[in-house]
Amino acid sequence: MTAVRLSGIEKRYGELTVLRDVHIDIADREFVVFVGPSGCGKSTLLRSIAGLETVQSGRIVIGGTDVTHVEPARRGVAMVFQSYALYPHMTVRENIAFGLRMAKLPEAEIRDRINRAAEILKIGELMDRKPKALSGGQRQRVAIGRAIVRDPKVFLFDEPLSNLDAALRVQMRLELIKLHRTLRATMIYVTHDQVEAMTMADRIVVLNQGRVEQVGSPLELYRTPRNRFVAGFIGSPEMNFLEVPVLAASAAGVSVRLPDGQALLVPADGSDLSGQANLTLGIRPEHMREAGTGPADVWIRGEAGVVEHLGGETLVHLRLPDGSQLNAKASGETGIEPGTTPEFGLRAELCHLFDAAGLALPRLAGPSAANPVTNPVASATAARGA
Repeated sequence: MTAVRLSGIEKRYGELTVLRDVHIDIADREFVVFVGPSGCGKSTLLRSIAGLETVQSGRIVIGGTDVTHVEPARRGVAMVFQSYALYPHMTVRENIAFGLRMAKLPEAEIRDRINRAAEILKIGELMDRKPKALSGGQRQRVAIGRAIVRDPKVFLFDEPLSNLDAALRVQMRLELIKLHRTLRATMIYVTHDQVEAMTMADRIVVLNQGRVEQVGSPLELYRTPRNRFVAGFIGSPEMNFLEVPVLAASAAGVSVRLPDGQALLVPADGSDLSGQANLTLGIRPEHMREAGTGPADVWIRGEAGVVEHLGGETLVHLRLPDGSQLNAKASGETGIEPGTTPEFGLRAELCHLFDAAGLALPRLAGPSAANPVTNPVASATAARGA
């Protein structure tokens, strides 16, 4: 069993605190992704697990053993970096074998481990090439192969796909998902790309300014974000936010006034609002219903500014009469053009409410099973089911 437990991790550089009381439990064979904006502490946390950074307080436990003060080479982890870090004068075979030879393993065992890694990664025909003769994707496979042969307890990936072009990133995401299934190993992956996180992770850890904002499955974070930060970070394009006055609130729901004066009753628990007169309403662009495509609880009209035709769908940037901005997704065949004033419908059950502190009000009901939610993890479902 190779579970990882982080308890009360604190990391400081002088007066700057970059990790604040981090608590995370990662199960054996789980694929966990650390995600967050630049500077949130995700790479520092990964490097702390690897032993490349020393934490000021807290405990790091890997496979039941406290490794907080254990040197990196004895922690049983292997790390794949953003840069490939391959020796340019060595062949692929020599690059993969280098760490094993430094550990003085028998040549027969080294050969067996290299052959197994080459078979898993489909790089057998590349073994006698040098890095300059490899594409970016091939170099990343070699870097992963160098980690595989160490037979680690935990794999650590620090933004390994960020140097690849868009098409190759998609391909390598699928390869890493398949690799996780094949190796049945515990994997921790860092990225700033929330789409990568949604498509690859069993669970996501959302970090912000050194703190853990929320931990959960991709769908949990998408459907029930704990606060406004998570709601805005998870999802592409990001969630729309409107400041709305409260008309009435109780444990049975909260009625708010939209910018055009209409009332919308949101199924959220408003029993503990402490007299707050205003809330933030959140609605995802893909949950705004284009006129003529089905029923909605309220309809709002705005002027279309930029209209982005993306093929299968269209992103419409709307300006409401009070100046508020909304993004809405329409079909790829929509006739909406810039300068027109289309209508979009809101379904109350797909709306979120956030209080003055940015915390989400508990929702009373989830999305209707008869109207499945479309979201960025659709590709993850297909990929992980492949």
